[in-house]
Amino acid sequence: MDFRFLKLYKFPILLALSCAAFYFSFAFGLDRSDFFRLIGLYGAVFFLSFKLIQLQKHNFWFLTGAALVFRLIFIFALPMLSQDYFRFIWDGRLIASGWNPYEYIPTELIKLPDFDISQSEDLLTGMGSLSAGHYSNYPPLNQLIFALSGWLASTSIPGSAIIFRLVIILADVGTLIFGRKLLKSLQLPEHQIFWYILNPFIIIELTGNLHFEAVMVFLLVFSLYLLHKGNWIWSAVVLGLSVSIKLLPLLFLPLFFKYFSRTSIGLSLTKSNSHPERSRRIDGLKKLFLYYIVCISTVGISFLPFYSAEVISNFMNSVGLWFGKFEFNASIYYIIRWIGFQVKGYNIIETVGKILPLMTILVILGLTFFRKYQNTKQLLTNMLFAVTAYLFLSTTVHPWYLAIPLMLSIFTNFRYMIIWTAVVMLSYYTYSNPAFQENLWLITLEYLVLFGFLIKELLNNRKQAITV
Repeated sequence: MDFRFLKLYKFPILLALSCAAFYFSFAFGLDRSDFFRLIGLYGAVFFLSFKLIQLQKHNFWFLTGAALVFRLIFIFALPMLSQDYFRFIWDGRLIASGWNPYEYIPTELIKLPDFDISQSEDLLTGMGSLSAGHYSNYPPLNQLIFALSGWLASTSIPGSAIIFRLVIILADVGTLIFGRKLLKSLQLPEHQIFWYILNPFIIIELTGNLHFEAVMVFLLVFSLYLLHKGNWIWSAVVLGLSVSIKLLPLLFLPLFFKYFSRTSIGLSLTKSNSHPERSRRIDGLKKLFLYYIVCISTVGISFLPFYSAEVISNFMNSVGLWFGKFEFNASIYYIIRWIGFQVKGYNIIETVGKILPLMTILVILGLTFFRKYQNTKQLLTNMLFAVTAYLFLSTTVHPWYLAIPLMLSIFTNFRYMIIWTAVVMLSYYTYSNPAFQENLWLITLEYLVLFGFLIKELLNNRKQAITV
């Protein structure tokens, strides 16, 4: 029996074992400064993973088992491509010791005579001067996960990393379950969930590098599934929890406006049938208002344990730094920056950093009022376009930011996000030199490939993409 199984699945098993070997190389011994090895390993595992999906797309349990094994390879490894986890551990130990992570800058807190957490110097050095010099910008539910490691692994950095990784793996299991359910409900091929779950970008950046976009994505998918099924109150609660992991899902709130009035969510509960369409829209807008209230209230309640006027100010200032100070792997912004240098002679990020978010808002409002929302698939497509516009107009696009648009894309006709996850790793060239200087030729290559594929898809999906 076992022999027949091996004979039947010998090629898929060989592909899976090859992927596992590449993931092991990522998990143990890879330095992010070794750019060419990183790109070589990533290109190989990317090709093999999608070949595995292609060959076994109807074998759900084989692909699920492979996805779990690939993640467990990282279980005892410390991240090689990111140092953010040091700040996660720092914040968690602060909470476990009774300190508010939103009230203190690490470099200042460590100087206080009554401050004492385990391995504080190691954590401060590990997180880097950029993180150590600013207030925490991680929302409350994320802080709760950090605190879990602070309580359970208060003296062990590897122990904290294992706790984070188990949470992220469980979140991916949730994404697999509810993503598959949503695909079935939308009458889309179930195997498309593996374009996210088995994508090496997701495994390496989230499970490997300990980024909690995995939890945010799970909660967002769960919320969208509940909304599709008509459980809009619980959908609002879960969406609020997703925002309390990362703020990004706030972008999507305006897009629900026409969805609630044009779909079954907005079916009128009134007895009057004289104007059924009008009654449906009014009822939908009432539900939408309550949806917003419940979602925002959930986020607000999550902040209560940390609340003070100073905390809110510190948190918002820290978040604002990403728009006005930091720049990495940008697209449109880098073009504007170059023009600014030609005209002004200096970096105009402080000015542009205030304008680009306004442009993002205008794009989202355009998507809100000038696109169709007759069903959940159209909502998901518009959400994909909204977050894509946000990333195109951002000054900073770290690779793990692509997790949400990648997940949204599997419910649509667009595949450009898969291409982006293939080429975004070119941005890691920055860490291959001591000055952390970006190679703008590689960034240009990344976005030329992406924009080329996106334009091709927009033309091929013209009826869906631009019909109003």
